[in-house]
Amino acid sequence: MDMKIKMPPGAAFIIDELNNHGFEAYIVGGCVRDSLLGKNPNDWDITTSATPYQVKDIFKKTVDTGLQHGTVTVLVDRQHSCGGEYAYEVTTYRVDGIYEDHRRPKEVTFSNSIEEDLKRRDFTINAMAYNDDEGVVDIFGGATDLKNGVIRCVGVPQDRFDEDALRILRAVRFAAQLGFNIDEPTKESMKNQARFLKDISAERIREEFTKLIISDNPGMLVMAYELGLTKVFFPEFDAMIKTDQNNPNHSYNVGIHTIKVMENVPKDITLRYAALLHDVAKPVCKTTDEKGVDHFYDHPVVGSDLARIVLRRLKFDNETVDKVVRLVLYHDYGIGGQIGEKSIRRFLAKLGIENFNDFITIREADRLAQSDYNQNIKAENVKKLKGICEKVINEKQCLKISDLAIGGKDLIDLGMKPGKDMGDMLKYLLDEVLDEPKLNKKEKLTELVKKKING
Repeated sequence: MDMKIKMPPGAAFIIDELNNHGFEAYIVGGCVRDSLLGKNPNDWDITTSATPYQVKDIFKKTVDTGLQHGTVTVLVDRQHSCGGEYAYEVTTYRVDGIYEDHRRPKEVTFSNSIEEDLKRRDFTINAMAYNDDEGVVDIFGGATDLKNGVIRCVGVPQDRFDEDALRILRAVRFAAQLGFNIDEPTKESMKNQARFLKDISAERIREEFTKLIISDNPGMLVMAYELGLTKVFFPEFDAMIKTDQNNPNHSYNVGIHTIKVMENVPKDITLRYAALLHDVAKPVCKTTDEKGVDHFYDHPVVGSDLARIVLRRLKFDNETVDKVVRLVLYHDYGIGGQIGEKSIRRFLAKLGIENFNDFITIREADRLAQSDYNQNIKAENVKKLKGICEKVINEKQCLKISDLAIGGKDLIDLGMKPGKDMGDMLKYLLDEVLDEPKLNKKEKLTELVKKKING
């Protein structure tokens, strides 16, 4: 294929140096795909006929990234990268041995053939290479699939998924990111081999699933369900998609409503996962009254526990887990519109003002994904809630212990000793101030402490 790709100077330098030493070299994979799509690649990977040790001999600065798999990271200095030092992964052409666990080959054999190297890659759109002398090397029709918007396996789909079952989820992820379709033979093999996702680590699942969730098309999650993927690592969604909402407030089942909420929030990990999990407990909380109307009492409380389980299963960090769980727990706060400044202070103290904007974003997205029933009233309720919250925040009203007008040193001066009793006293004072903000003055809090100590 005759097309010029503008490589960064560092990548071009590495390829030229390898060529000058008698070896073939190309940029390969995602950077070629993205370049052909008119996007700016994040990474520029290089493949070569040189062995890892030959690469190490040619370049001054290298890091042994994965010698057993043929990968060396080459550090290119300022002179050849138009800036600071930059790292490029350089991998030897290879042929993978037998896969026994749907994750990694038992052994790797180095090759002198670019075709053999491209043959082992997952999808045709990722199996293209390029250098300035030969242009795009496209043996498996990747450029045509890019043009037609198709995700298709290189060779026999079953073989590619046997090699690495994560590719099953990657196919949906790429379809979501690129807005592509998945060809039928590939899709059929995904369905047949979805069960092998159980062999993949939670961390690798999380990485691909998150890219799907924060893509322009999170609705591709429905395809993941239809092909049996979510059954393996996120069965809660299967229950959600099967749970109808016969209620005037809703026009979709729980799963589709969830998709709509995700589409209504920015492509942020915390917000998308909060949207994904805000109604995760509705299937287990569902009741139907004598009129046939469905209700989901306590689903935010039960949902916060389920959300924590799901996020822990995916090995998320504590900060992300805590933020998402908090948003799930409070996403329905004040839904009836009966709120006042006192209750708002207590709400914000539990939510954390740093999570307020995310709360409003989820709340609005949830409203917009519901039926037209009482939408004017719901919008007004959110507006009222937001207004009172902003008033409390802008007035810097006391919402946490560190906002109190006295602290531990003051309590020590009043005769208290550090420990549990001091902690309990500070909690007591915060509770009083949340009820009445005017109490947050040193002299008034001191009086409260003395009364509490003296009984």
